[in-house]
Amino acid sequence: MQRVVIDPSQIDGGRVRLDREQSHYLYRVLRLHGGDRFIAIDGGGRWWLAQLCAEAQAELLEELAVSTELPIAVTAIVGLPKSGFDEIVRQTTELGVTTIAPVTSDRTLLRPSRQKLERWRRIVKEAAEQSERQIVPDLLDPVPWDAAIAAVGEARRYLCVARGDDVPHLCESLRVSSGEAVAIATGPEGGWTPAEVERAIGAGFQPVSLGRRILRAVTAPAVALSIVAAAYEVQ
Repeated sequence: MQRVVIDPSQIDGGRVRLDREQSHYLYRVLRLHGGDRFIAIDGGGRWWLAQLCAEAQAELLEELAVSTELPIAVTAIVGLPKSGFDEIVRQTTELGVTTIAPVTSDRTLLRPSRQKLERWRRIVKEAAEQSERQIVPDLLDPVPWDAAIAAVGEARRYLCVARGDDVPHLCESLRVSSGEAVAIATGPEGGWTPAEVERAIGAGFQPVSLGRRILRAVTAPAVALSIVAAAYEVQ
């Protein structure tokens, strides 16, 4: 059954006021009609079985009990690559990220426009619908590296570096209990500079490896999230 993310402000009593984009998608793209059903998701953890009842309106029939989230909150701090951030956003959302925090670093070339940010947030929403997430992850505005590492709250912090010759693997280092939080930072093309690594360590980040091979900047966030998901979904 098709899933549609709604804003809580669209709910009025037992009904949902569909916006123009949602109406177009349900009626024109999916060719649904009055009486057809879909899943409404508020992006904060609640799901409902909903039924189209009039143009641009749907009735909430019943709340659904679902459990699709990781048992820990994961922030992906991502050095912006030259291209491919669309895929990073989509894949990390599918894998269970809670917050995506893009950063500019010494080796960052991309300076995204407001239109790019809006596009990325649409991708987050679409990926959350597709992958049956209970929540829609937050995608923050890009900030410089130092601001990003200083803004991490109560979380275990891991810094992914290029090779694993002299640092432990992320899989060996994860020490997070259910209900806690983890922040994992992956770099842009060329990785973090030595000065950035030093400052991150000073901010409480533990350098870790994602393996012996060199990963592309677009690949590393998905690998890191996959390791976290595997570690905590099989417990």
